[in-house]
Amino acid sequence: MITRVRSAVSSIIGGIMASDPTREQNHPDRPDPPLRFSYSRPDFLALSPDEVECSADHISRPILILKEMKLPWSTGYAEVINAGKSALNEDQACCEVVELRKRPADPSSPNYTPTSRRRSSLPNGDILETIESTEVKELDFHYWGLFDGHGGSGAAIFASKFLHLHIEEQLQEVLEILQKPSKQPPTCLGEENIVHHLHPSAGCSQRGLSRAASLRGAVGAPGSPNTSAPRFFMEKKIKQESLVVGAIENSFKEMDAYIARERLVYCISGGCTALVVMYLLGKLYVANAGDSRAVIIRAGEIIPMSSSFTPESERQRLQFLAHLQPSLLGNEFTHLEFPRRVTKKEVGKRMLYRDFTMSGWAYKTIQEEDLKFPLIYGEGKRARVLATIGITRGLGDHDLKVHDSEISIKPFLSCSPEVKIYDLSQYEHGADDVMILATDGLWDVLSNQEVAEAVSGFLGNCDPDDQHRYTMAAQDLVMKARGVLRDRGWRIAGDKLSSGDDVSVFIIPLMHGSKQPQPS
Repeated sequence: MITRVRSAVSSIIGGIMASDPTREQNHPDRPDPPLRFSYSRPDFLALSPDEVECSADHISRPILILKEMKLPWSTGYAEVINAGKSALNEDQACCEVVELRKRPADPSSPNYTPTSRRRSSLPNGDILETIESTEVKELDFHYWGLFDGHGGSGAAIFASKFLHLHIEEQLQEVLEILQKPSKQPPTCLGEENIVHHLHPSAGCSQRGLSRAASLRGAVGAPGSPNTSAPRFFMEKKIKQESLVVGAIENSFKEMDAYIARERLVYCISGGCTALVVMYLLGKLYVANAGDSRAVIIRAGEIIPMSSSFTPESERQRLQFLAHLQPSLLGNEFTHLEFPRRVTKKEVGKRMLYRDFTMSGWAYKTIQEEDLKFPLIYGEGKRARVLATIGITRGLGDHDLKVHDSEISIKPFLSCSPEVKIYDLSQYEHGADDVMILATDGLWDVLSNQEVAEAVSGFLGNCDPDDQHRYTMAAQDLVMKARGVLRDRGWRIAGDKLSSGDDVSVFIIPLMHGSKQPQPS
């Protein structure tokens, strides 16, 4: 076991292995499946094939920026490839304005006149499903996404193409409720409202009323001695923003499941973290699954808008899962954590340890089973789950196994994002107030404070009316993280080692968001 783990750790590039050992072992003669999408850079960069090829130069590491203003809110963007960690840039990015349209529920309605066709929101291979409808634009949402791939660029590209479509589909389910004026009391999702809001075509039919009655336990039905529901059947008050959060959370799960299905037919390599920002009805929703980061810089104040999910930060969740399902460890790992590797000569002696119930440390007597390799090993950026992967949340990685074993790592990797909300309408924003999204290649070498000072200083020296200022600020930030190539490799200020990882940065001006039409 120890030899196998050492072999795995030594072969790791960027945290995980790019190969699929199960396919090689079980079907060595099977041809590789076709690619779902070929390698590319973000669509909004509008690069030619030659430019895409030149962008993968690990020697010069050219910084790519927007050729012209294309992104909503004058958003700035810049990126650079790694210093040889992987053959291609495994980061991906997406920026969209997505329309939410109300669809007529009853084709027999006198107002139903098919006039348009659209693609189904949820993609099904390359099939375009045409839908006759009288869809009318009701709402739209602005969307920015960063996807940091590992073990290949396939999952990151796939997520950049489709995650916003899954969000659109989930929001369609609650569109009628979201259209209510925000000044009304919180939406009440209970009894009849459950049927009406989630199934508008049902209306107030007898079937809907029967459903509501069943939820009340038939209280108030004809002949019933009771006339009011007991207190424990009272309705739960749910805010509109909670429905948006739920839609985002569900979309991440659907995206992960979609990758799982498509990889049975297409080659979708590796996995990816996902950091998404969505603007809807005056609020920014920041959803993060992984170790990319979002921060707001407002009047010099730094407001973190995401948490990094790593083996260390999620230790207790991982240990609890392993405690509940020890079979996931393959009888080769232990869910307990020790300050260092336990040796055979220490069996019977006392050593500090902790498990999923503990934030502190205590002593235990070492037993033979404690000699197994720890579920989480290493510290900081070198911490690994099952000696293989350095992240704990993201999309994909369905094929990932511990080196030379059948132990699957996917059960420990959550696709659920943490969602934070920022209400733009609550603050006055100036031209230098921004949200910065970046993959971990930036944050590995620059702190929140250093990033805030760099961006604020750069924007302060720019013409406030220059709409290119945010792209130039993003370019400056990427340059600071990449550094310059010297005799001893890439170096940043102070002759410190620069980021050798892929770096992608969005800079979103909040003032532009504040000018968007607000809900009435």
